[in-house]
Amino acid sequence: MPTYDYVCDACAHEFELFQSIKEAVKKKCPKCGRPKLRRLIGPGAAIVFKGSGFYQTDYRTESYKKAAAADKAGKK
Repeated sequence: MPTYDYVCDACAHEFELFQSIKEAVKKKCPKCGRPKLRRLIGPGAAIVFKGSGFYQTDYRTESYKKAAAADKAGKK
């Protein structure tokens, strides 16, 4: 489930809310109680690879891999 950023136009209260994608957008501010909440447009989520085994070169093209192998062999 994603985390959404909200801001209240009445009291300027900002907060994050962990909610389902299917859940309705919140309207009532938890701080002042007014129905002036606005969901902010965020940068979105990127795929984050954590742990060993994920490298920048894992998804290189075959031509790049061949050129890199030839360059490596030429240096020896």
